[in-house]
Amino acid sequence: MSEEKKLSPVDTFKLESNYLRGDIPEELADGTDHFGKSSIQLLKHYGMYQQDDRDNRGKVKADGTKGKSYMFMVRTKLPAGSMTSDQMMKELELCDSLANETLRITSRQGLQFHGIQKDNLPELLQQLKKVELTTLGACGDVNRNVMCCPAPIKNNPVRTEMQEMSFKLAAHFAPQTPAYREIFLKDQETGEKEKIATGEVEPLYGVQYLPRKFKMGIALPEDNCIDVYTHDLGLIAIVENDAIVGYNVLVGGGQGRTPSAEKTFPALGKKLAFITPDQVVDVAEAIVKVQRDNGNRADRKVARLKYLIHNWGMEKFKAEVEKYYGQSLPEARDVEVHEFDDHKGWQDQGDGNWIYGLNVENGRIKDDETMQLKTAIREICTTYNPGIHLTAHQDILFSGIKPEDKSALEAILKKHNVTLSEDISNTRRWSMACVAWPTCGLSITESERALPGMVDQLEAELEKLGLADEKFTMRMTGCPNGCARPYNCDIGLVGRAKEKYTVFLGGRLLGDRLSYIYKDMVPADEVIPELTKVFTLFKQDRNEGESFGDFCDRQGKEAIEAAVAG
Repeated sequence: MSEEKKLSPVDTFKLESNYLRGDIPEELADGTDHFGKSSIQLLKHYGMYQQDDRDNRGKVKADGTKGKSYMFMVRTKLPAGSMTSDQMMKELELCDSLANETLRITSRQGLQFHGIQKDNLPELLQQLKKVELTTLGACGDVNRNVMCCPAPIKNNPVRTEMQEMSFKLAAHFAPQTPAYREIFLKDQETGEKEKIATGEVEPLYGVQYLPRKFKMGIALPEDNCIDVYTHDLGLIAIVENDAIVGYNVLVGGGQGRTPSAEKTFPALGKKLAFITPDQVVDVAEAIVKVQRDNGNRADRKVARLKYLIHNWGMEKFKAEVEKYYGQSLPEARDVEVHEFDDHKGWQDQGDGNWIYGLNVENGRIKDDETMQLKTAIREICTTYNPGIHLTAHQDILFSGIKPEDKSALEAILKKHNVTLSEDISNTRRWSMACVAWPTCGLSITESERALPGMVDQLEAELEKLGLADEKFTMRMTGCPNGCARPYNCDIGLVGRAKEKYTVFLGGRLLGDRLSYIYKDMVPADEVIPELTKVFTLFKQDRNEGESFGDFCDRQGKEAIEAAVAG
């Protein structure tokens, strides 16, 4: 094999897998509690990650052996975060019967189960199928969940059209392999062998699928609630006379980086073109195909679309997209994102009913001695049968609530000790963390379990400074992969070593500016004291109306360090 054709191990696994089958059928039935290296990578395309409980790693098992305590994370794919109450009830039922009794809303509007045992994977997927849910394509080297503003405002056809576009894109870019259905759902379809023989199983992805994961999202200029600049392909709706006339296409966003590899970096999407609604699917397909055929398949660290654009430049990339699409594309319009709505609290649905946006701290749905969120959601679903809409900030919107039921819904939440969105601080409202320990194998240190305590500390410090009403985003991840999008927010906390973090400053709530490294290797117990010093400086030297992120960007790293030290 020539140097140009060298493949990473993962791409070799995909190439030799017969459309994601590989050894999965045999290993599923081999009586062990885990899969082999190849299957682990292929299973990601089915929305599954093999993990182990790192809190129990090395402990003696029941059979007297030591080692990893294997389990699986399984992610449901939900375009625009849209679900029915029946679907949510099924997810809650399955998290109790087959998982670790919790669900987790992801930062991409999906739902995750944790703690699934290998033998229970088929049952889980079969039960999800009964309520028309799937995990296929929720992870892996394909287009993942298509994000979109989830707010179902009925008198706003623009939002409805955007959400319908997300469903359309999700269907078009869904993997076509029958392996998922054959292996886990026991569905056998006629004609599939002929498709395999002629190479028509995956007409878009091909036998190797994409070089790396691919993400799409749709936003409004006045509502970037899905962080549109962080996607491989972002669409900003252009509205005239209450109708979408087209979209500005952004390309090349992505959060992941590896601190030890300077060739890696976070990036924000850049304007490619303006397209009309009827062009969206075909232009998106052209972009995906350019990445499919030209993305780096030898080094997965630089395999995302952002690196292809970085190496080629936008002019060459656009020319290649136009070649695949078959015609030239006009320049993007002079429209930028200028607002962000987290949709928390009560919002008029536009048809006489209401939407309630419930803050779910770090997306974790569970019952414990302090709060019974899972039970509260069950009661709300059973009583009111609302629409369920998950946000990119890991929250839940309940839609279709009658005006006369608003107080009763709040009473259900209060009865189960769930804090209303209106009663949380801005610090907590705009915070977000990835899962990290103990389940994520990539995590270097804590995130979901660490951030709430840090928020408690920061709330107290900001209260003392008279800054409790400030609005800023704070996001934490247990590793540099950036699942909670820490590189374009006001404050980013990224796991660097055990109980140590890199502190990023200077992004902002709109998500259209990258932050910079303020301090590296900050011990966990020093994070809030360090931030408090910067907030103290912010109070003293801010311009009128200036946000914390804008202040940090204007001042810059060196000036803030000097002022804090002085």
